[in-house]
Amino acid sequence: MINIRPIIRVIAVLLIIIGGAMFTGLPVSYYFNSGDALSLLYSGLVCIMVGAALWMIRLPGGNDIKKREGYLIVALGWLSMVSFGMLPYLFSGVIPDVVGAFFETVSGMTTTGASVLNDIEAVPEGILYWRSLTQWIGGMGIIVLTVAIFPLLGIGGIELFVAEAPGPTSDKLHPRIRETAKRLWLIYVALTAALTFILFLGGMNFYEAINHSFTTMATGGFSTKNASMAYYDTPAIQYPITLFMFLAGTNYTVIYFGLKGKFSKVWASDEFKAYLLIVFLFTVVVTLVVKTNTGLPWEKSFRDSIFQLVSIITTTGFVSADYTSWSNSLTMLFFVLMFLGASAGSTSGGIKLIRHLVFFKNSFLEFKRILHPRAIVPLKLNGQVVTGRIRTHIIIFLLLYLMLFLIGSIVVSAMGLDFMTAIGAVATSLGNVGPGIGEVGPVDNFAWLSPQIKFTLSILMLLGRLELFTILVLFTPYFWKAN
Repeated sequence: MINIRPIIRVIAVLLIIIGGAMFTGLPVSYYFNSGDALSLLYSGLVCIMVGAALWMIRLPGGNDIKKREGYLIVALGWLSMVSFGMLPYLFSGVIPDVVGAFFETVSGMTTTGASVLNDIEAVPEGILYWRSLTQWIGGMGIIVLTVAIFPLLGIGGIELFVAEAPGPTSDKLHPRIRETAKRLWLIYVALTAALTFILFLGGMNFYEAINHSFTTMATGGFSTKNASMAYYDTPAIQYPITLFMFLAGTNYTVIYFGLKGKFSKVWASDEFKAYLLIVFLFTVVVTLVVKTNTGLPWEKSFRDSIFQLVSIITTTGFVSADYTSWSNSLTMLFFVLMFLGASAGSTSGGIKLIRHLVFFKNSFLEFKRILHPRAIVPLKLNGQVVTGRIRTHIIIFLLLYLMLFLIGSIVVSAMGLDFMTAIGAVATSLGNVGPGIGEVGPVDNFAWLSPQIKFTLSILMLLGRLELFTILVLFTPYFWKAN
């Protein structure tokens, strides 16, 4: 039997936290006199009251969380946060339809960054603050899930040798899960504060700085401006955001070791080295192509190239230039990069580099096994042998990801989208990137899509953000069989 008690209690706590977070938008609303204070207040009260009511429900059973309860907590917890997180949009009338508000909130919580708002600068400041905060909450939630909960369920980045060993052991940040999550949360907050200060010095006002710090560290990409980061066309702002996007896409355990001065452990990460190399090589190539095709100055060509590359690879989705206008080959390159993803154990979405590394290393070694069938050829990552079970897990994940991309593309095509727009919308939703290609490119948004397509893309965002298995396992008969 599934123990319902801890599931209900965790959802109750999440709703109370969401309600409290909505209240933090009240000072913003009053300062700007933006007229959305009551919407945030009522939304927060609803969340807290529902959360309190759920907490007071007396159910039999203890608080033990096993695998099935863990999966349900993750899935239902995120669904609850999204469902109640859209209340400020509905109460304020900024997004009056439920599907549109659901899409915007899913995009925020999953740190995708796709939007249905046609005029962002016309949205009241309190609601815009909440919009950015949903991404910051979602980003922090992913860190805690990846490090603290996913290992207990046998899935996620930790199991895939994010650092040095599965699970929170003494070789990681701290032997206890709670302390591990606490340390990562503190890094997340500290980096957010540091970026806020840098952006403020760079020319943003404090409101803009905190909003963009929230969405940068969450690799979310929501902006307070219609033109996104193209509005802030200055090195003093775009270079720091590029750096912090890169950091946000780095395994937080690697960041921790770097802050502690343990650089040998940083450099021992095969994933981090691959991450650096990919960004460097693609930046050189794209800069040369952009300079040749556009005639922009070298600094501007370099800045736009590295900004957009890091933005797409880390699935942040900020836009400093229309990369689809550079060349057809670069458009296809950026489309392919939507399937890459940055590091596991970071706030980025996508497949994650570590899975690509294991897949390509295993594929290369397979040729050696063919030539030497009796030889034992182990696959190693970070100096450790990757077990057969993990290799199988990765191959299945990649196949499922590809199947969902193909099926999703066919479904939204059948709903009326052209080929380029369909594959662009599905790829960016499943990878939690934000801008796509076609009619959902970097200078477009998702407002014009039908409610059916918006809902379909919302489901893909959740599937991609929660590592596929977390949601899909709920639809298997094995999950619901009694122990």
